[in-house]
Amino acid sequence: MSASQPIRCLYSRAQLPSRHYSRRTFQTATCLHARPSPKHRSIKASDLGLIKKKEAKPQVTSKDLRPYSEKEKVGLAKRYTPEQLAAIEVGEAAVDPNDLAEQGAAREDSMKLNYLDDLSTIHPVVDKPIRAPEENYDPNFRFKTEDELTDDLTNWVKDLPDEPKRLDWMKFSDNTRVTVGKPEAELNPRSYLAPEIPKLDMLKKNVAGSEEIDASTRRLMRQTGFDHKEIRRFRVKNLVVHRVVNQTRLGKISRQYFLTVAGNGKGLIGIGEGKSSEFEEARQQAKNAAIRNMQPIPMYEGRTIFGDVKGKVSATEVELMTRPPGFGVRCQSLIFEICRCAGIQDMAARVTRSRNHMNTVKATLQALLSQRLPEEIARARGRKLVDVRKVYYGGNL
Repeated sequence: MSASQPIRCLYSRAQLPSRHYSRRTFQTATCLHARPSPKHRSIKASDLGLIKKKEAKPQVTSKDLRPYSEKEKVGLAKRYTPEQLAAIEVGEAAVDPNDLAEQGAAREDSMKLNYLDDLSTIHPVVDKPIRAPEENYDPNFRFKTEDELTDDLTNWVKDLPDEPKRLDWMKFSDNTRVTVGKPEAELNPRSYLAPEIPKLDMLKKNVAGSEEIDASTRRLMRQTGFDHKEIRRFRVKNLVVHRVVNQTRLGKISRQYFLTVAGNGKGLIGIGEGKSSEFEEARQQAKNAAIRNMQPIPMYEGRTIFGDVKGKVSATEVELMTRPPGFGVRCQSLIFEICRCAGIQDMAARVTRSRNHMNTVKATLQALLSQRLPEEIARARGRKLVDVRKVYYGGNL
Protein backbone atom coordinates (compact mmCIF):
# COMPACT_ATOMS: atom_id res chain seq x y z
CA MET A 1 0.00 0.00 0.00
CA SER A 2 1.30 3.45 -0.92
CA ALA A 3 2.11 5.80 1.94
CA SER A 4 0.52 8.65 -0.01
CA GLN A 5 -2.99 7.27 0.64
CA PRO A 6 -4.90 8.86 3.50
CA ILE A 7 -4.39 7.26 6.86
CA ARG A 8 -8.19 6.83 7.26
CA CYS A 9 -8.03 4.12 4.60
CA LEU A 10 -5.87 2.02 6.93
CA TYR A 11 -8.41 2.05 9.77
CA SER A 12 -11.72 2.23 7.90
CA ARG A 13 -13.76 -0.91 7.31
CA ALA A 14 -14.81 -1.96 3.89
CA GLN A 15 -18.50 -1.25 3.31
CA LEU A 16 -20.43 -4.14 1.90
CA PRO A 17 -23.26 -3.47 -0.51
CA SER A 18 -26.52 -3.11 1.43
CA ARG A 19 -29.09 -5.82 0.93
CA HIS A 20 -32.82 -5.62 1.63
CA TYR A 21 -34.22 -8.36 3.82
CA SER A 22 -38.00 -8.49 3.81
CA ARG A 23 -39.64 -8.94 7.18
CA ARG A 24 -41.68 -12.00 7.90
CA THR A 25 -45.28 -11.36 6.94
CA PHE A 26 -48.24 -12.72 8.85
CA GLN A 27 -50.76 -12.13 6.07
CA THR A 28 -51.52 -13.97 2.87
CA ALA A 29 -51.38 -10.77 0.78
CA THR A 30 -48.27 -9.82 -1.16
CA CYS A 31 -45.91 -7.19 0.32
CA LEU A 32 -46.22 -3.68 -1.08
CA HIS A 33 -42.66 -3.57 -2.40
CA ALA A 34 -43.12 -6.93 -4.13
CA ARG A 35 -46.28 -5.98 -5.98
CA PRO A 36 -45.81 -5.13 -9.68
CA SER A 37 -46.26 -1.52 -10.64
CA PRO A 38 -49.12 -0.76 -13.06
CA LYS A 39 -48.24 -0.39 -16.72
CA HIS A 40 -50.66 2.46 -17.30
CA ARG A 41 -51.44 5.43 -15.13
CA SER A 42 -54.79 5.51 -13.42
CA ILE A 43 -57.53 7.34 -15.30
CA LYS A 44 -59.94 9.44 -13.27
CA ALA A 45 -63.61 9.67 -14.05
CA SER A 46 -63.41 13.45 -13.83
CA ASP A 47 -60.88 13.50 -16.71
CA LEU A 48 -63.31 11.57 -18.93
CA GLY A 49 -66.18 13.90 -18.13
CA LEU A 50 -68.28 11.22 -16.40
CA ILE A 51 -68.85 13.26 -13.24
CA LYS A 52 -71.27 16.11 -13.48
CA LYS A 53 -70.24 19.23 -11.67
CA LYS A 54 -72.71 20.54 -9.12
CA GLU A 55 -74.39 23.72 -10.14
CA ALA A 56 -73.50 26.64 -7.94
CA LYS A 57 -76.42 27.67 -5.79
CA PRO A 58 -77.32 31.35 -5.88
CA GLN A 59 -75.95 32.99 -2.78
CA VAL A 60 -77.96 35.57 -0.89
CA THR A 61 -75.97 38.72 -0.18
CA SER A 62 -76.60 41.71 2.03
CA LYS A 63 -77.51 43.77 -1.04
CA ASP A 64 -80.58 41.61 -1.60
CA LEU A 65 -81.87 42.44 1.90
CA ARG A 66 -82.93 46.02 1.29
CA PRO A 67 -85.06 48.02 3.79
CA TYR A 68 -88.84 48.44 3.37
CA SER A 69 -89.96 50.90 0.75
CA GLU A 70 -92.73 53.45 1.30
CA LYS A 71 -95.17 51.33 -0.69
CA GLU A 72 -94.42 48.25 1.42
CA LYS A 73 -94.82 50.25 4.63
CA VAL A 74 -98.28 51.33 3.48
CA GLY A 75 -99.19 47.66 2.96
CA LEU A 76 -97.85 46.71 6.37
CA ALA A 77 -99.77 49.51 8.02
CA LYS A 78 -103.01 47.87 6.90
CA ARG A 79 -102.17 44.72 8.86
CA TYR A 80 -100.29 46.05 11.90
CA THR A 81 -100.87 48.82 14.39
CA PRO A 82 -98.46 51.78 14.49
CA GLU A 83 -96.85 50.39 17.66
CA GLN A 84 -96.28 47.00 16.02
CA LEU A 85 -94.91 48.59 12.86
CA ALA A 86 -92.47 50.67 14.92
CA ALA A 87 -91.32 47.52 16.75
CA ILE A 88 -90.76 45.77 13.40
CA GLU A 89 -88.61 48.62 12.11
CA VAL A 90 -86.55 48.72 15.33
CA GLY A 91 -86.03 44.94 15.21
CA GLU A 92 -84.91 44.93 11.58
CA ALA A 93 -82.55 47.82 12.23
CA ALA A 94 -80.93 45.86 15.07
CA VAL A 95 -80.24 42.81 12.85
CA ASP A 96 -77.16 42.94 10.64
CA PRO A 97 -77.97 42.10 6.98
CA ASN A 98 -74.71 40.17 6.70
CA ASP A 99 -75.89 37.77 9.43
CA LEU A 100 -79.14 37.16 7.57
CA ALA A 101 -77.23 36.46 4.36
CA GLU A 102 -74.98 33.90 6.05
CA GLN A 103 -77.57 32.18 8.24
CA GLY A 104 -80.46 32.26 5.81
CA ALA A 105 -78.78 30.01 3.22
CA ALA A 106 -78.59 26.20 3.33
CA ARG A 107 -75.56 25.02 5.27
CA GLU A 108 -72.79 23.14 3.46
CA ASP A 109 -70.45 22.50 6.39
CA SER A 110 -69.83 19.21 8.18
CA MET A 111 -72.20 20.10 11.05
CA LYS A 112 -75.30 20.47 8.88
CA LEU A 113 -78.43 18.40 9.48
CA ASN A 114 -79.04 15.24 7.40
CA TYR A 115 -82.61 16.36 6.64
CA LEU A 116 -84.47 19.49 5.62
CA ASP A 117 -86.46 21.09 8.40
CA ASP A 118 -87.88 24.53 8.97
CA LEU A 119 -86.61 25.35 12.44
CA SER A 120 -88.71 28.51 12.55
CA THR A 121 -91.94 26.49 12.81
CA ILE A 122 -93.10 24.78 16.00
CA HIS A 123 -93.75 21.06 15.93
CA PRO A 124 -97.03 20.44 17.78
CA VAL A 125 -95.85 17.17 19.39
CA VAL A 126 -92.20 17.81 20.26
CA ASP A 127 -91.87 21.56 20.68
CA LYS A 128 -95.27 22.49 22.08
CA PRO A 129 -97.18 19.42 23.32
CA ILE A 130 -100.76 19.70 24.50
CA ARG A 131 -100.75 19.36 28.28
CA ALA A 132 -103.51 19.12 30.85
CA PRO A 133 -104.35 22.35 32.71
CA GLU A 134 -102.70 23.04 36.02
CA GLU A 135 -106.09 22.94 37.78
CA ASN A 136 -106.10 19.16 37.36
CA TYR A 137 -103.27 18.83 39.88
CA ASP A 138 -104.44 17.65 43.32
CA PRO A 139 -101.92 17.64 46.23
CA ASN A 140 -104.12 15.17 48.16
CA PHE A 141 -104.19 12.67 45.32
CA ARG A 142 -103.63 9.05 46.49
CA PHE A 143 -104.67 5.49 45.67
CA LYS A 144 -107.51 3.81 47.52
CA THR A 145 -106.74 1.28 50.21
CA GLU A 146 -107.93 -2.31 50.14
CA ASP A 147 -110.72 -1.52 52.60
CA GLU A 148 -112.05 1.29 50.43
CA LEU A 149 -112.01 -0.91 47.31
CA THR A 150 -113.78 -3.66 49.26
CA ASP A 151 -116.49 -1.19 50.34
CA ASP A 152 -117.05 -0.15 46.72
CA LEU A 153 -117.41 -3.77 45.67
CA THR A 154 -119.81 -4.48 48.57
CA ASN A 155 -122.02 -1.52 47.72
CA TRP A 156 -122.11 -2.60 44.09
CA VAL A 157 -123.21 -6.13 45.07
CA LYS A 158 -125.99 -4.74 47.28
CA ASP A 159 -127.34 -2.60 44.46
CA LEU A 160 -127.33 -5.41 41.92
CA PRO A 161 -130.70 -6.35 40.39
CA ASP A 162 -132.22 -9.82 40.83
CA GLU A 163 -130.94 -10.92 37.43
CA PRO A 164 -127.46 -9.34 36.98
CA LYS A 165 -125.95 -9.15 33.53
CA ARG A 166 -122.43 -8.96 32.25
CA LEU A 167 -123.00 -5.35 31.23
CA ASP A 168 -123.41 -4.39 34.90
CA TRP A 169 -119.92 -5.63 35.75
CA MET A 170 -118.42 -3.86 32.75
CA LYS A 171 -120.01 -0.58 33.86
CA PHE A 172 -118.73 -1.08 37.40
CA SER A 173 -115.13 -1.82 36.28
CA ASP A 174 -115.10 1.18 33.92
CA ASN A 175 -116.66 3.76 36.24
CA THR A 176 -115.14 2.79 39.59
CA ARG A 177 -112.24 5.02 40.58
CA VAL A 178 -109.08 3.64 42.16
CA THR A 179 -107.89 6.98 43.56
CA VAL A 180 -109.08 9.58 46.07
CA GLY A 181 -109.12 13.25 45.04
CA LYS A 182 -110.18 15.22 41.99
CA PRO A 183 -111.55 13.08 39.18
CA GLU A 184 -109.49 15.11 36.69
CA ALA A 185 -106.27 14.14 38.48
CA GLU A 186 -106.94 10.50 37.55
CA LEU A 187 -108.58 10.89 34.15
CA ASN A 188 -106.38 13.68 32.75
CA PRO A 189 -103.35 14.19 35.04
CA ARG A 190 -100.96 17.07 34.75
CA SER A 191 -97.55 15.85 33.56
CA TYR A 192 -94.37 17.71 32.64
CA LEU A 193 -92.87 14.79 30.73
CA ALA A 194 -92.57 15.08 26.97
CA PRO A 195 -95.15 12.90 25.18
CA GLU A 196 -94.03 9.96 23.10
CA ILE A 197 -93.38 10.63 19.43
CA PRO A 198 -96.03 8.84 17.34
CA LYS A 199 -94.75 5.89 15.32
CA LEU A 200 -95.95 4.84 11.91
CA ASP A 201 -97.78 1.53 11.66
CA MET A 202 -96.00 0.85 8.40
CA LEU A 203 -92.64 1.14 10.13
CA LYS A 204 -93.76 -1.36 12.77
CA LYS A 205 -94.80 -3.83 10.09
CA ASN A 206 -91.45 -3.52 8.31
CA VAL A 207 -89.52 -4.06 11.53
CA ALA A 208 -91.68 -7.03 12.48
CA GLY A 209 -91.30 -8.56 9.01
CA SER A 210 -87.51 -8.26 9.09
CA GLU A 211 -87.35 -10.38 12.26
CA GLU A 212 -88.77 -13.50 10.61
CA ILE A 213 -86.76 -16.59 11.53
CA ASP A 214 -86.23 -19.28 8.92
CA ALA A 215 -86.66 -22.99 9.54
CA SER A 216 -82.93 -23.80 9.76
CA THR A 217 -82.39 -21.13 12.43
CA ARG A 218 -85.36 -22.41 14.45
CA ARG A 219 -83.93 -25.92 14.31
CA LEU A 220 -80.54 -24.58 15.42
CA MET A 221 -82.19 -22.76 18.35
CA ARG A 222 -83.84 -25.97 19.51
CA GLN A 223 -80.61 -27.97 19.22
CA THR A 224 -78.29 -25.49 20.96
CA GLY A 225 -80.60 -23.62 23.35
CA PHE A 226 -79.43 -20.19 22.13
CA ASP A 227 -82.01 -17.54 21.28
CA HIS A 228 -82.08 -15.61 18.03
CA LYS A 229 -80.26 -12.56 19.43
CA GLU A 230 -77.38 -14.66 20.76
CA ILE A 231 -76.98 -16.44 17.41
CA ARG A 232 -76.85 -13.10 15.60
CA ARG A 233 -74.18 -11.80 17.99
CA PHE A 234 -71.81 -14.72 17.31
CA ARG A 235 -68.71 -13.88 15.31
CA VAL A 236 -68.64 -16.07 12.18
CA LYS A 237 -65.78 -16.23 9.68
CA ASN A 238 -65.42 -18.33 6.52
CA LEU A 239 -61.83 -19.64 6.52
CA VAL A 240 -61.73 -22.04 3.56
CA VAL A 241 -63.92 -21.69 0.47
CA HIS A 242 -63.34 -23.71 -2.68
CA ARG A 243 -65.06 -25.84 -5.30
CA VAL A 244 -64.94 -29.61 -5.14
CA VAL A 245 -65.70 -32.07 -7.95
CA ASN A 246 -67.08 -35.59 -7.55
CA GLN A 247 -66.52 -37.96 -10.47
CA THR A 248 -69.51 -40.28 -11.02
CA ARG A 249 -70.69 -42.49 -13.86
CA LEU A 250 -72.92 -39.63 -14.95
CA GLY A 251 -70.00 -37.19 -15.14
CA LYS A 252 -68.39 -34.59 -12.91
CA ILE A 253 -70.60 -33.05 -10.23
CA SER A 254 -69.22 -29.80 -8.79
CA ARG A 255 -70.22 -28.42 -5.39
CA GLN A 256 -69.15 -25.61 -3.07
CA TYR A 257 -67.22 -26.34 0.15
CA PHE A 258 -67.07 -24.07 3.21
CA LEU A 259 -65.03 -24.36 6.40
CA THR A 260 -66.35 -21.84 8.93
CA VAL A 261 -65.40 -20.89 12.49
CA ALA A 262 -67.85 -19.38 14.98
CA GLY A 263 -67.38 -18.02 18.51
CA ASN A 264 -68.82 -15.63 21.04
CA GLY A 265 -65.53 -13.91 21.93
CA LYS A 266 -65.68 -15.22 25.52
CA GLY A 267 -64.22 -18.72 25.25
CA LEU A 268 -66.74 -20.56 23.03
CA ILE A 269 -65.34 -21.77 19.69
CA GLY A 270 -66.41 -24.25 17.05
CA ILE A 271 -65.78 -25.13 13.40
CA GLY A 272 -68.20 -26.51 10.83
CA GLU A 273 -68.11 -27.78 7.28
CA GLY A 274 -70.76 -27.33 4.61
CA LYS A 275 -71.04 -28.69 1.10
CA SER A 276 -73.79 -28.08 -1.44
CA SER A 277 -74.36 -27.29 -5.08
CA GLU A 278 -75.70 -23.85 -4.06
CA PHE A 279 -73.27 -21.28 -2.70
CA GLU A 280 -75.60 -19.78 -0.07
CA GLU A 281 -76.85 -23.15 1.11
CA ALA A 282 -73.29 -24.42 1.67
CA ARG A 283 -72.39 -21.28 3.62
CA GLN A 284 -75.48 -21.62 5.83
CA GLN A 285 -74.73 -25.31 6.47
CA ALA A 286 -71.18 -24.50 7.58
CA LYS A 287 -72.36 -21.64 9.81
CA ASN A 288 -75.01 -23.76 11.56
CA ALA A 289 -72.56 -26.65 12.00
CA ALA A 290 -69.95 -24.31 13.54
CA ILE A 291 -72.47 -22.91 16.04
CA ARG A 292 -73.74 -26.41 16.83
CA ASN A 293 -70.17 -27.69 17.46
CA MET A 294 -69.08 -24.83 19.75
CA GLN A 295 -67.15 -25.94 22.83
CA PRO A 296 -65.65 -23.96 25.74
CA ILE A 297 -61.86 -23.61 25.83
CA PRO A 298 -59.89 -22.72 28.98
CA MET A 299 -58.34 -19.24 28.99
CA TYR A 300 -55.84 -17.82 31.47
CA GLU A 301 -56.96 -14.41 32.78
CA GLY A 302 -59.45 -14.31 29.90
CA ARG A 303 -56.75 -13.34 27.40
CA THR A 304 -54.33 -16.22 26.63
CA ILE A 305 -53.93 -20.00 26.91
CA PHE A 306 -52.52 -22.18 29.69
CA GLY A 307 -48.93 -22.97 28.70
CA ASP A 308 -47.64 -24.18 25.34
CA VAL A 309 -49.72 -26.81 23.54
CA LYS A 310 -49.39 -28.72 20.29
CA GLY A 311 -51.87 -30.15 17.82
CA LYS A 312 -51.38 -32.53 14.90
CA VAL A 313 -53.76 -33.42 12.09
CA SER A 314 -52.35 -35.52 9.25
CA ALA A 315 -49.03 -33.91 8.23
CA THR A 316 -49.81 -30.52 9.79
CA GLU A 317 -48.38 -29.68 13.21
CA VAL A 318 -49.33 -26.54 15.13
CA GLU A 319 -47.60 -25.11 18.20
CA LEU A 320 -49.47 -22.56 20.32
CA MET A 321 -47.50 -20.56 22.89
CA THR A 322 -48.78 -18.37 25.72
CA ARG A 323 -47.59 -14.76 25.85
CA PRO A 324 -47.67 -11.86 28.38
CA PRO A 325 -50.26 -9.05 28.30
CA GLY A 326 -49.94 -6.65 25.40
CA PHE A 327 -48.14 -9.13 23.14
CA GLY A 328 -51.08 -9.51 20.77
CA VAL A 329 -51.88 -12.40 18.47
CA ARG A 330 -48.90 -13.05 16.18
CA CYS A 331 -49.58 -16.07 14.04
CA GLN A 332 -50.91 -17.23 10.70
CA SER A 333 -54.03 -15.56 9.31
CA LEU A 334 -56.24 -18.64 9.82
CA ILE A 335 -55.14 -19.05 13.46
CA PHE A 336 -55.61 -15.30 13.97
CA GLU A 337 -59.28 -15.53 12.94
CA ILE A 338 -59.82 -18.49 15.29
CA CYS A 339 -58.30 -16.55 18.20
CA ARG A 340 -60.43 -13.53 17.33
CA CYS A 341 -63.63 -15.59 17.45
CA ALA A 342 -62.57 -17.25 20.72
CA GLY A 343 -61.53 -13.98 22.41
CA ILE A 344 -57.81 -14.78 22.80
CA GLN A 345 -55.76 -11.57 22.91
CA ASP A 346 -52.16 -12.67 23.57
CA MET A 347 -50.71 -15.72 21.83
CA ALA A 348 -48.04 -16.84 19.39
CA ALA A 349 -48.28 -19.79 17.01
CA ARG A 350 -46.06 -21.70 14.63
CA VAL A 351 -47.13 -24.07 11.86
CA THR A 352 -44.51 -26.70 11.02
CA ARG A 353 -44.40 -29.22 8.21
CA SER A 354 -47.50 -29.09 5.99
CA ARG A 355 -49.50 -25.84 5.86
CA ASN A 356 -52.73 -27.19 4.47
CA HIS A 357 -55.49 -24.74 5.38
CA MET A 358 -58.11 -27.30 6.43
CA ASN A 359 -55.66 -29.29 8.56
CA THR A 360 -54.29 -26.07 10.10
CA VAL A 361 -57.74 -25.04 11.32
CA LYS A 362 -58.53 -28.49 12.72
CA ALA A 363 -55.11 -28.81 14.39
CA THR A 364 -55.50 -25.39 16.03
CA LEU A 365 -58.87 -26.33 17.52
CA GLN A 366 -57.43 -29.66 18.70
CA ALA A 367 -54.55 -27.85 20.43
CA LEU A 368 -56.90 -25.36 22.13
CA LEU A 369 -59.07 -28.17 23.50
CA SER A 370 -56.07 -30.19 24.73
CA GLN A 371 -54.90 -27.63 27.31
CA ARG A 372 -54.05 -29.00 30.75
CA LEU A 373 -55.28 -26.88 33.61
CA PRO A 374 -53.05 -26.32 36.68
CA GLU A 375 -55.73 -27.89 38.90
CA GLU A 376 -55.66 -31.09 36.85
CA ILE A 377 -51.86 -31.28 37.02
CA ALA A 378 -51.87 -30.70 40.79
CA ARG A 379 -54.56 -33.34 41.29
CA ALA A 380 -52.64 -35.86 39.17
CA ARG A 381 -49.43 -35.28 41.17
CA GLY A 382 -51.18 -35.31 44.53
CA ARG A 383 -50.13 -31.74 45.29
CA LYS A 384 -51.95 -28.66 46.51
CA LEU A 385 -52.21 -25.72 44.15
CA VAL A 386 -51.46 -22.33 45.74
CA ASP A 387 -51.50 -18.96 43.99
CA VAL A 388 -48.04 -17.60 44.88
CA ARG A 389 -48.97 -14.03 44.00
CA LYS A 390 -51.90 -13.90 46.41
CA VAL A 391 -49.82 -15.45 49.21
CA TYR A 392 -46.88 -13.10 48.62
CA TYR A 393 -48.99 -9.93 48.40
CA GLY A 394 -51.26 -10.91 51.27
CA GLY A 395 -54.38 -11.48 49.16
CA ASN A 396 -54.42 -7.97 47.67
CA LEU A 397 -54.57 -9.27 44.10
